[in-house]
Amino acid sequence: MISVYEMIRDAAVTYARYRKTLNEIANLPLDVALDLGIYPGDAPRIARRAVYGQAA
Repeated sequence: MISVYEMIRDAAVTYARYRKTLNEIANLPLDVALDLGIYPGDAPRIARRAVYGQAA
């Protein structure tokens, strides 16, 4: 059985992974991002899908 503490810890770890991914995408140089087909304004959506999955 998972305790409330473990659920909160897991959520915090996942959110930290989301923020790290978001920052990495958002801080790509514009020319690199465009070469990869990434519009910088899409960084939150891309990071959310990468960390939380398709349904998120």
